[in-house]
Amino acid sequence: MRCFPCLIVFSLVMTAWEVQAQTSRASSAASYLERGNQWLEKGEWDRAIADYDLAIAFDARAAAYCNRGIAKQHKGDLAGALSDYNRAIESNPRYADAYLNRGGVRFEQGERNAAINDFSRVMEINPRDTRAWNNRGSALGDQGNLAAAIADFDQAIKLDSRYAEAWANRCGARYRQGALDAALADCNRALKLDARHAQAWNNRGLARQEKGDLDDALADFGRAIALNPQQAAFYSNRGKAWLLKGEAQRALRDLNHALELDPRLADAWNDRGIAWFAKQDFKQAIVDFDEALKLNPRLTDAYGNRGLAWLIQGRLAEAEADFARCRALGGSLTPEAERLLREVKRR
Repeated sequence: MRCFPCLIVFSLVMTAWEVQAQTSRASSAASYLERGNQWLEKGEWDRAIADYDLAIAFDARAAAYCNRGIAKQHKGDLAGALSDYNRAIESNPRYADAYLNRGGVRFEQGERNAAINDFSRVMEINPRDTRAWNNRGSALGDQGNLAAAIADFDQAIKLDSRYAEAWANRCGARYRQGALDAALADCNRALKLDARHAQAWNNRGLARQEKGDLDDALADFGRAIALNPQQAAFYSNRGKAWLLKGEAQRALRDLNHALELDPRLADAWNDRGIAWFAKQDFKQAIVDFDEALKLNPRLTDAYGNRGLAWLIQGRLAEAEADFARCRALGGSLTPEAERLLREVKRR
């Protein structure tokens, strides 16, 4: 998500001296803004911010606030970025890029409804902004509204059939719907347009994994990781595929790395618990299932898995409590858990 400076024409009546002073200040602001943009392109966030500070000091305009917000967002200063996007919008209430970027920050902060409102505002200003349609689709999908998400991705693709991001995101939404062949077709199209689109490789891997094509899925996750080695979810997904292949040790390696990058991934904790379980380290498995449930108390698989680990250790009461919680949340026990539970009760 990027903002770019725009030309604003004034129609103020000023004296010759005032015109010269105003022109000088505007010229200085424009110079600092341009240099800040150059630093931004190079990834020199602090230098960019310093120049945007000077641009704002000479002539506070929406573009300088918005671009400074981008630099702050890259540095992880979401509060500072949000403040700058707010100032940009105050300066120019029709500055679409400021709404777009503010929506991105709000999405990162977990404020999905606020993000959706910002992306919708961009559409009001410019109904042909494909980024807004794509981003709103992502936010809607994150809320579980897959039909609305796909409708937004459809519109983004209709406006720009070469927009790889929208194809990749629609692939992910269709995967979550269970429309695996359609998901694969979308990811293939995304990768034809942009072979370096890491998320498209990851999403295609998920669809292939669901279809049982584990070797192809592992290859896709590997490509995603090579392109973006800092994305925890890619390692987590490959770890899951290794588990399905019966490779517990390889799964542990990937899941450990995923949790080093992002310890908030409940599914990764659950899957690592499964890997410990496969290695018959039931105590460590329970520790990981505990962490998964702290992060997501509605993760039914973790209750079922922890219950099975308790059961194997002879802790029937704890096992039955976890199994009951799993069922109450709409989950179901594995055949192995059902069989073992009946056997323990007979004893």
